[in-house]
Amino acid sequence: MPAQDRPERPTTELDARYSSALNPRPGAADATATEWAEAQRQLETAEIFWVSTVRPDGRLHVTPVIAAWHRGTLYFSTGAGEQKARNLAHDGHCALTTGGNSLTRGLDLVVEGTAEPVADPAVLEEVIAAYEAKYGRHITSPDGTFHGIGDAFREGHATVYAVAPATAYGFGRDGGVYSHTRWVF
Repeated sequence: MPAQDRPERPTTELDARYSSALNPRPGAADATATEWAEAQRQLETAEIFWVSTVRPDGRLHVTPVIAAWHRGTLYFSTGAGEQKARNLAHDGHCALTTGGNSLTRGLDLVVEGTAEPVADPAVLEEVIAAYEAKYGRHITSPDGTFHGIGDAFREGHATVYAVAPATAYGFGRDGGVYSHTRWVF
């Protein structure tokens, strides 16, 4: 579904089976679903994501990527010869994850969907602008890690993929209170 046709807010539910709500501990009664606005804020600001794809023989492939959240869709890129590109050519289903490493604080996110190559030049320019706004010098500076990425996108040296979420999950940790939120689009 194109980003402009997607619902403003997905349905949100707390899965008590995997949250503190069912575990008798201090603060457990305070376990609530994470609001989509908070998840979206984290998708907008997270610098590193892990993309999981499936190889043609069924084995998983997981690798870090940079990504930009723009108009309800998560965008990432890869070179045509890279394993994730070959995997996506076979099966576009993927998951992108981001979060932290703390046991007691933070929100980990999983976005599941189908990766679609971006072909529309106008959308591609919007995505390039979103990358540059998010990553700044790393994208635009000659000494930046991803210098020239916009030109690589324009010239087809890297393929940009759009992943409109089908389902997303949030795993929250707040001082020992754990929540498991599911968003369905």
